[in-house]
Amino acid sequence: MRKILAVPVAVSALVLSLVTPADAASPTRSIVLPGAVSVEGITAGSGTTFYAGDLFGGDIFRGDVRRGTAKLFIDVPDGTRSVGMDLDRRHGLLFVAGWPGKAYVYDVRTRDLVAEYDLGDPDTSFINGVTVTPSGAWFTDSLQPRLYFVPLRLGVPGPARTLELSGPAAGTPGVFNVNDITSTPSGRTLLVAPATLGKLCTVDPVTGVSKVVRGVDVPDADGLVLDGRRLWAVQSIRDRISRWRLSDDLRSGTLEKVITDPLFHVPLTAAKFGNRLAVTNSHLDTGFPPTNPTYEVLVVHA
Repeated sequence: MRKILAVPVAVSALVLSLVTPADAASPTRSIVLPGAVSVEGITAGSGTTFYAGDLFGGDIFRGDVRRGTAKLFIDVPDGTRSVGMDLDRRHGLLFVAGWPGKAYVYDVRTRDLVAEYDLGDPDTSFINGVTVTPSGAWFTDSLQPRLYFVPLRLGVPGPARTLELSGPAAGTPGVFNVNDITSTPSGRTLLVAPATLGKLCTVDPVTGVSKVVRGVDVPDADGLVLDGRRLWAVQSIRDRISRWRLSDDLRSGTLEKVITDPLFHVPLTAAKFGNRLAVTNSHLDTGFPPTNPTYEVLVVHA
């Protein structure tokens, strides 16, 4: 069933149109990424625009959750991979994790590659998730107990630095652990969901010290979305998304809702638009690399 929405009169109205009663009653929308050979990361752009990445092909797609369309946006060189991504909207910079050891920064206004980083040893690293804060972007290394920070100064990405993790989120070198990452709006607290724990953890971006958030059990968590004190965890191989209410001090949380859908085939990451989530549907249940004929973004009720 096609969604029926009011015609927007401004960019802000586009987002507000996603939370109308008519939309709340609409079914899941599937937005195919034409020509994609896989899909992994997604992030929200302005209005109802999203950007999604082809994990194995590396290309970046741009789509619209209101129109239900998507098309190739940035055609990258062969051999590039695109994992997690996040957008610095103020400067129009798209930060993309490039497993095994790379990171890329694209200008979404010009589609140019403006910076490229060798963050980790390609033989021992898996650069996976990324979150943008007011001062720069944080990247995870799923095989090493560390994060990487790329600062932004006047809209220009600077030299990367490394932050060693300690505490429960650190894990063991060489063992797949920290996947995606998100942050509070100020950037003063980072949140991760280590695979070896199956729980949510906070990370101090100055010291690297991590602490478990009590009550938030998220085994197989891949993508993380934080909006205020509400958190969504995309639990990939469980084909579900759990929604949590976190305490004001981020020390504990309670489960509010579990989102499932018969169209889910190993959902990985999500971006929030009003009362909807745009979720990448990886089809990794068909193999690694996946072999499904098409790959899509699913728009579901949050």
